[in-house]
Amino acid sequence: MKQGNRDERLIPEPHVLEMAQQTAGVIATLATSDAGAVCEDELTRVLRRGAQQMLTQAVETEAAAWIDTHAGLVDINGRRRVVRNGHLPRRSIQTGVGAIEVEQPRVHDRRPPATREKFSSKILPPYLRRTKSIEQLLPWLYLKGISTGDFGEALAALLGPDAGGVSAATITRLKSQWEQEQKTWSNRRLDGKQYVYVWADGIYFNIRLEDEENKRQCILVLIGATADGKKELIAIEEGYRESETSWLVMLRDLKSRGLSMDPKLAIADGALGFWSAARQMWPATREQRCWVHKTVNVLDKMSKSVCGTAKAMLHDIWMAATRAEAQKAFDRFVSVYEAKFPKATECLQKDRDVLLTFYDFPAQHWLHIRTSNPIESTFATVRLRHDKTKGSGSRSACLAMVFKLVENAALTWRVLNGSDLVPQVIAGVKFVDGERVAA
Repeated sequence: MKQGNRDERLIPEPHVLEMAQQTAGVIATLATSDAGAVCEDELTRVLRRGAQQMLTQAVETEAAAWIDTHAGLVDINGRRRVVRNGHLPRRSIQTGVGAIEVEQPRVHDRRPPATREKFSSKILPPYLRRTKSIEQLLPWLYLKGISTGDFGEALAALLGPDAGGVSAATITRLKSQWEQEQKTWSNRRLDGKQYVYVWADGIYFNIRLEDEENKRQCILVLIGATADGKKELIAIEEGYRESETSWLVMLRDLKSRGLSMDPKLAIADGALGFWSAARQMWPATREQRCWVHKTVNVLDKMSKSVCGTAKAMLHDIWMAATRAEAQKAFDRFVSVYEAKFPKATECLQKDRDVLLTFYDFPAQHWLHIRTSNPIESTFATVRLRHDKTKGSGSRSACLAMVFKLVENAALTWRVLNGSDLVPQVIAGVKFVDGERVAA
């Protein structure tokens, strides 16, 4: 009889081993610096031996626990049917402290073939060759500007001279895998999902292997805040510039995969393509223009000599405690600069209402919803990669790299301030100047 979840409860938690490997990885990395050059070899050897011993002990304990769950299975002579049977061949696992040789116990099930169970380690899967932390390191190194041919040298510097098995061909295969992961992720179901806030933007990249006419690639990005206040990547797709048609294709696809509830608020710059599409697909969603984009656009139409003062005055608008104070600061900016810089004040005034929408939402959320910073800050790293390599080789490779970047960055996204207020926003509770209004 299969044991199911019962087996998993008996397996010792591997988090201690993972923490030891991560800590060792940090120390090993520090040891490659000038300050740690003297102690690198001996320290790394000690850490590697300790990690190897811990891993061996954890896997041995896991196998023993699995066998114990089958202790009641005996033959007619009273001998156990599930027993130890030596070890599998040694194999090398690449970890944060370099390569570790491991020897996994072999378990023999002597029951008839139809009822046999195969022991498979949860800690040490059959085909594992490198830890998850190393897998995550590879796309980050690539995005930071390491070329495919330099990975072996880079990993040897980080993880020691024994860090092998990562050639240019390996990275090429991984990139193909990332492209497939992105396609699979883009087709996932979204039934039951609800996003109270969404941030939208179009990010541009250069593609090296395209002709001059098609050299610029626009990637449309949509990030949402869930009902429990967590930020989550909703969609990332290639679009034609930031056109209405491209955004419509994305939003319709989301709806076809089960995203049926309109967000309460959308945050983006003034790109007309997104807003035209959003008004068609999410008629109940309110609009908030990004203050960072608006500030840049306004200052771009002003003399550099006044940009410092003008920026401070714009800051006074969106940092005002109430809508009334913001309106006064808004009028003050217009009265000061309208005569000399009419294009700047016109750029600001045309979005006056949608620049101040955030006052109708909880004050704790203002930090998050006044700008599209969740997208901008995430893409700072991928832009660095493109600056160093003068662009990705192909459009599919670029989209895959962007997807992997956001996937890794999402692990560090923090929950919204005042996340306990999100259910109230979803329920339609009224807020004025960031404060809840009594019913």
